[in-house]
Amino acid sequence: MEKQAKKKSFKWLWITLALIAVAAIGVWCGVNAKIAPDKNGLPTLNVFGLPALLTGIFIVTALGYLLGRITIKGVNLGTAGVFLVAILFGYLCTLIPQDIPVLNALRLEAGKGNTVYYKSVIQNVGLVMFVGSVGFIAGPKFFRDLAKNFKTYIVMGITIIVIGAALAVLFTVVSPEKFGSDFWAGVLSGSLTTTPGYSAAQEAMVAKFGQGADTLVTIGHAIAYPFGVIGVVLFVQLLPKFTKADMAYERSLLKPEVMEATEKKAEKKLFTCDDFGFTPLALAIVSGLILGGIKIPLFNGINFSLGTTGGVLIMCLVFGHFGRFGKLSLEVPTATVKTLKELGLMLFLIGAGVDGGVSLVSAVGGDLGILAWGFAGGVAMTIIPMIVGFFLGKYVLKLPLLSNLGSITGGMTSTPALGTLISTAETDDVAGAYASTYPIALVLIVIACNLLINLMM
Repeated sequence: MEKQAKKKSFKWLWITLALIAVAAIGVWCGVNAKIAPDKNGLPTLNVFGLPALLTGIFIVTALGYLLGRITIKGVNLGTAGVFLVAILFGYLCTLIPQDIPVLNALRLEAGKGNTVYYKSVIQNVGLVMFVGSVGFIAGPKFFRDLAKNFKTYIVMGITIIVIGAALAVLFTVVSPEKFGSDFWAGVLSGSLTTTPGYSAAQEAMVAKFGQGADTLVTIGHAIAYPFGVIGVVLFVQLLPKFTKADMAYERSLLKPEVMEATEKKAEKKLFTCDDFGFTPLALAIVSGLILGGIKIPLFNGINFSLGTTGGVLIMCLVFGHFGRFGKLSLEVPTATVKTLKELGLMLFLIGAGVDGGVSLVSAVGGDLGILAWGFAGGVAMTIIPMIVGFFLGKYVLKLPLLSNLGSITGGMTSTPALGTLISTAETDDVAGAYASTYPIALVLIVIACNLLINLMM
């Protein structure tokens, strides 16, 4: 007992020292930060401004993981706790007056300041790290699983997106006139946490009505996005508990089929560039970014691209599947992908959360009506497609629970929920169902957001 008491006191001592250190660094950054605007009016980070950005990142990280560890009846937010703290951080930083030099370095405004770096750099770096790791994890079994369940994943992806789009149409019809289909297209993209869908809706509005016509798209997306993240994260944790699933049995259903023994030819030793697998990971990510940047014209002025997420995911799946190129090893060690997966998810949630907190304040302002309508619609577009998808997967398509949930996270294009599902399932094998459904859902959500505006405005 005495040892436990000492251990506990030491734990709180370290926590107190860490918080004091964080506060001291924050004050130092605030006093010394100097952010000079460039020719476009955006700040250029220098040696003094950079610590302010880093301070924000690590404050959110520490507090986010502490929040994520709070467990109520076996349920916790996990890494998604970082997202909630990031939203709060972004919101609070908008309230800092300009005339307080100690804190002014942390002040954030939509489209300006360090917000640009949170969104464009931190969020996207985290995204490619997470998605790239998932691709290498799922790659070795992906194409075999896809060939076996291809029709199933198509049905799941179509069902989830069609229901979400149908709800967006319904809300467009029943809501007040000031909430047009542009607003509900933004809510739909936010509910599914999809950047390509959001971009498609913006492009459609600008093409139809000119610059500045996409304001309601942005507002709808900003309102729905937070619950779009948290709702799916909680769903994949709560559902196994509600159904009283035997997780050990469910994991066994994901194991690859036993292959008949065959003689393996002795390989020549493969050349490995580095022990951590950073070289093949970097090559796959670069290839994915190039692939994701290719725009494919579909119809009625709609352009489709895989974007950062889709392009990187597909190329990392390919690299992970083949594992070699001639005598060059393309394998990334398990320890590397698991670490980068968590780090990438954390950075993605920080970037998305901080930007979301700032955008939400800027977009909504004092209009509680638009907040209430957007939130209610976002909750419906997040929850109802998942429930329908679950029952479809279980009773019609006969999917095992974890494959069902993996496919739902792919259909909802929810990167954070996949991270949570992997933790809940205690296996990376669920990534295969996500990766199989995600591209189908991605194509459909881009088309749906575009059609909502072109056919209903």
